[in-house]
Amino acid sequence: MRISKLFMAITLTLGFASVAFACPFCSAPSLTLSEQVDASDEVVLVKWVSARKAAATSSTDSASASEIVIPGRASVKTEPAKTVFEVAETMRSKTGLKVGATVELPQYREAKKGDLFVLLGTETPVGKAIEWGTPLEVDEASFGYIKYAPDAKAPTQERLKYYVKYLEFPDELVAGDAYAEFANAPYEDIAAVKDTFPKDRVRTWVSNPETNVTRLGLYGLLLGLCGDDSDAALMKAKITEETKDFRLGIDGVMSGYLLLTSSDGLEVIENTKLKPGVDCPFSETYAAMQAVRFMWTYGNGVIPKDRLKESMRVLLDRPELADLVITDLARWKDWSVQDRLMKLYGTKGYEIPAVKRAIVRYMLVSTKTDKDDKSTPKHVEKGKQYLDELRERDPAIVKQAERFLIVK
Repeated sequence: MRISKLFMAITLTLGFASVAFACPFCSAPSLTLSEQVDASDEVVLVKWVSARKAAATSSTDSASASEIVIPGRASVKTEPAKTVFEVAETMRSKTGLKVGATVELPQYREAKKGDLFVLLGTETPVGKAIEWGTPLEVDEASFGYIKYAPDAKAPTQERLKYYVKYLEFPDELVAGDAYAEFANAPYEDIAAVKDTFPKDRVRTWVSNPETNVTRLGLYGLLLGLCGDDSDAALMKAKITEETKDFRLGIDGVMSGYLLLTSSDGLEVIENTKLKPGVDCPFSETYAAMQAVRFMWTYGNGVIPKDRLKESMRVLLDRPELADLVITDLARWKDWSVQDRLMKLYGTKGYEIPAVKRAIVRYMLVSTKTDKDDKSTPKHVEKGKQYLDELRERDPAIVKQAERFLIVK
């Protein structure tokens, strides 16, 4: 059980770290359509004309046919696959493609005559040929979304004001791309445009069980930024409902809830997710810890930092999370638990190497003085004393911790 829980924690931690400078509760950022357009030399709207699968042919004079020679057998002529499109509109064209021109791709793409696609192409270094990407099926609405989108280099807040209108758009291509724009955006820019959020729709997305779970974390965050007391009640009900399942995105809902409810909401989170003995899956407790971390980094004083430290200390009673919690407390310079950690060192549940190393690193960090310190703080002296004791008790662990000390 310890292994599976630790694996989950590491996986979630890596996911959180990978987007530390983007939306904290979004799935990994992806290349957006505007970024693809910005990187392309050719961006054209085309109509499907015809397509042909690769096939053997008896024709001997077809210019497009190629000959396949198999030892011991007669040669076979084949015609390669191709799809023909007609240019309907150009957004960008280095080669000067005009409306009505044809574009042939060496691949088979089935469609109906007149179906619309966007082709993105880049100029190759040799011969100035165009290398076309996979045709992107669109309709007039989704093409308009691409055509009128802000430039990829425009200020993020300006871009988000455009994309917020397309979250949960009926066309999944558009909805997914608008979500990706938010996933790529720093939290500060998301918060700065909160007045543009469609609150009623966001509330529906958070409460609707049919909402794509990969987007729930973002929507919970948006509701926390633009919502009111009634939204806080809705989020509380969602957070505290009984579950035995892993709920993707619930950390974003918890964070949005804390933005609306401050310390009162944190008490609810503690009583239902953090304290030892609460009846909830490990993933829910970890999500709650992520919400506390979020408020530390992005909360801007909504919950006092001393109160957040207090909440994180509650988790020291959960051995399965102790190494992560101790690392956070060291990062947050909470030296109030020095004595407690020394008492925990090596005891049942805290005897695994990862927890021991975390305690040693905590003590190592506690010995560092701040540039503003006019005298040596008590925690520095105590940290040095405890380190000397740990070197005698467990020299190998201390040596490992010293080699890999990374606390930011």
